[in-house]
Amino acid sequence: MTTRRAVVVRGGWEGHSPVEATDLFIPYLEANGFEVTVSDSTAAYLELDGVDLVLQCVTMSEIEPEHFKGLEAAIRRGTGFAGWHGGIADSFRKNVDYSFITGGQFISHPHGFTDYRVDIIADHPIVDGITHFDVHTEQYYIHYDPTNTVLATTTFQSHPDYPWIEGAVMPAIWTRTWGEGNVFVCTVGHKLDDLETPEVRTIIERGLLWASK
Repeated sequence: MTTRRAVVVRGGWEGHSPVEATDLFIPYLEANGFEVTVSDSTAAYLELDGVDLVLQCVTMSEIEPEHFKGLEAAIRRGTGFAGWHGGIADSFRKNVDYSFITGGQFISHPHGFTDYRVDIIADHPIVDGITHFDVHTEQYYIHYDPTNTVLATTTFQSHPDYPWIEGAVMPAIWTRTWGEGNVFVCTVGHKLDDLETPEVRTIIERGLLWASK
């Protein structure tokens, strides 16, 4: 099997357990032929030549302009970029160009932890054989790019403070391209047990491999 290179960048808000969460997927990457390097700094984005995949789990935080330029250039050249929940969809809030790459930015989870369903709406290898799944976790309300390829959605119930969100259908899993690079985002994944949900685990694993192609 040809060895590929993956860089895992993790940090930011500790509430998303960036170390423990990414540790769940490193063995999977290694079993699929990746040489994995782990970094707790976005300085890793200065050295992405020859890297096939960046798995990022950095919630909020900030990114140095030169670090962002390194990441953007690598994705544009063909490096895959993937992640879940706030580790990718709520990173580097001050950098709007970053959200242009990811195709979505977290705005709120109005109901906090709640029961909701994720419905698969696309025919795509990442979600093949899955029709829907149910979780009890944060339901992300996001602002998103209409050019995303949406693989799954979730529908919001009304909230006393935000009654207008009732019935809003929100992307929960999507892909997109940035130059030659593939981008994969799953908004489910606040807690470690979310990531152990069989459907979520399978979708993320497939998403990592898809992004790296």
